[in-house]
Amino acid sequence: MSGRARRGFRVLVAVAVVVMMSACARGGDLSISNLGPDAVVVLTGDDEVSIAPDGGVVLLGYGCTPGDVTVRFTSGAVTVVPGPVCAEERIVIHDGEARVKPATRDDV
Repeated sequence: MSGRARRGFRVLVAVAVVVMMSACARGGDLSISNLGPDAVVVLTGDDEVSIAPDGGVVLLGYGCTPGDVTVRFTSGAVTVVPGPVCAEERIVIHDGEARVKPATRDDV
């Protein structure tokens, strides 16, 4: 590989790293849906939100959680969703469990 080709490759790798890092840093709306019959408290690491039964919340411009997300149920049970969870995903709470799903409007 010539010196010019090596420099081009290095620039390409640097650009790819910057794009990947900025994609994670971009703000986006983080959605959390509570499809269960009881209220829950969700701790994202930065925020604590209460969500009513059959309710939801959208954290505008939130981007990614700094780490795991904790869901506290009224029964006293606690579930931890491995993080970070980002705007292209959403947290769905149902029947005492919490899962991460793609953030699409028609996916429940």
